[in-house]
Amino acid sequence: MINKGLKKELSLLDLTMASLGGIIGSGWLFGALFAANDAGPSSIISWIIGGFAVLLIGLVYAELGAMLPESGSIARYPHYTHGHLTSFIMGWAAWIAYASVPAVEAEGVMQYASHWFPALWDAKVTPPILSGLGLFVAALLMLAFFLINYYGVRTFAKVNTFVTILKFIMPSLTIIVFLFAGLHWINLSHYGGFAPDGSSGVLVALATSGVIFAYLGFRQAVDLAGEAKNPQHDVPRALIYSIIIGIILYVLLQLVFLGAVPGSELAKGWAGVVLTSPFAEVAASLNLGFFVTLLYADAVLSPAGTGNVYMASTTRVIYALAKNGYFPKGLAKVDPKTGIPAAALIVAFVLGLIFLLPFPSWQSLVGLVSSATVFTYIIGPVSLTVLRRTAPEAKRPFKLGGSGIIAPAAFAIGTLIVYFTGWATDSKLLIALLVGVVLYAIVSGVSPNSIRRPDAQSIRSGVWMIVYLLAMLVMIYLGSSKLGELKNAIPYPFDLIVVIILGLIFFYWGAASGYRTKDVEEALESISETKEAGSF
Repeated sequence: MINKGLKKELSLLDLTMASLGGIIGSGWLFGALFAANDAGPSSIISWIIGGFAVLLIGLVYAELGAMLPESGSIARYPHYTHGHLTSFIMGWAAWIAYASVPAVEAEGVMQYASHWFPALWDAKVTPPILSGLGLFVAALLMLAFFLINYYGVRTFAKVNTFVTILKFIMPSLTIIVFLFAGLHWINLSHYGGFAPDGSSGVLVALATSGVIFAYLGFRQAVDLAGEAKNPQHDVPRALIYSIIIGIILYVLLQLVFLGAVPGSELAKGWAGVVLTSPFAEVAASLNLGFFVTLLYADAVLSPAGTGNVYMASTTRVIYALAKNGYFPKGLAKVDPKTGIPAAALIVAFVLGLIFLLPFPSWQSLVGLVSSATVFTYIIGPVSLTVLRRTAPEAKRPFKLGGSGIIAPAAFAIGTLIVYFTGWATDSKLLIALLVGVVLYAIVSGVSPNSIRRPDAQSIRSGVWMIVYLLAMLVMIYLGSSKLGELKNAIPYPFDLIVVIILGLIFFYWGAASGYRTKDVEEALESISETKEAGSF
């Protein structure tokens, strides 16, 4: 039975706040600066494109989340449609992405908190990183995330909903205050023009500056669907509401940031703007002393709230991987008192601490997290297409119109975003995924009783994913140097056409490789036995 032992206590507001809480984190504090560094004023376009791309992916998950509401579903949907191999690869990528986010957010908190406590940040090195004391305090903050989650999903929801409301108020207030303070609109056309690096700058900003990273929190409602009171009705709404709110908020934040940067900072162009605490420092330049204090305070609250949300999501992903048979079964055990997979939560906490150490600065982790997370999301369009074919009888409270166009488009866009991230990050990620496949084959072969061994059907259905990883690795190596690749054998913009074609080929191959698994039959039967609370 799916979601066995989990307590169904989350409302529509809780789910929306979980997704919005994932979206409004350190991204709003740092993303505007790093996007401006890469694309100048055209970074506004980066936020619009990124929001549209994530909305397409979100619409896919709105149908899946309503049809099969299950905690940790990012690792379960491919299990339902392609079996063990594809599901393991996606689960492994999700593990890499999710486990590192609490560390990213803890680092964001420390960077802004260094305004009051300079000892948290080592500014003597280039680029600046957390000091030893900063790492220790960040670890204590992650312990707080652990404790909030440990005392149950209801406690988590109460804390997160309250914090997210505060987090939403502050960036909204920032937009209003900056607009009335009087901005330098000349910034949008001078200092290199509107698009100093052309369209390639827009695309690089999209993937590596925090744009996609900021939006990716939308999936929290899906990851917590197994604990929702009325998931068929509430999960799709929570996804769509949170993404639309996020797009409006981030586009306006980027606009006011661009107009607020003083001309003295732009002497070397947008790429030369260096600010440790971007919004707080430009607020000070506008003589908004009272508001600077509020910004520094919220800069601690916003990423802390998002880190708390991702601690919950990481726990559910580990729980789902254990249910799939890829991690030890004990990690799927739910504490009957709290309704929390306690062992999975402990592992999530330890993993977060490990990720805190090798990447002691915010931006160094953002590209890796964005690429890994988008990679896991692109299986959604494939799984939706497979389930339309293999489970036509399943009740779909929210049915995505035009899925025949939206699903392949979402997959192709996700593939482009992975490509835009560049060789330096993607080579590490894709090689790590391939290494994970090798480890899975070895461990499941040696110890099939503890780790579920893939059967012949799931191996055949997973070949497309292995080839996809290899093809993307080759493409990123040969691609345009404008987007951070190495050889420039396929120059810009022709490389984009090749990547789109590759994306479409692998989408249809992946969709054709899916089959009706025994697990999806059991899941649909389990859902039919529960009371469904209405449609979208």
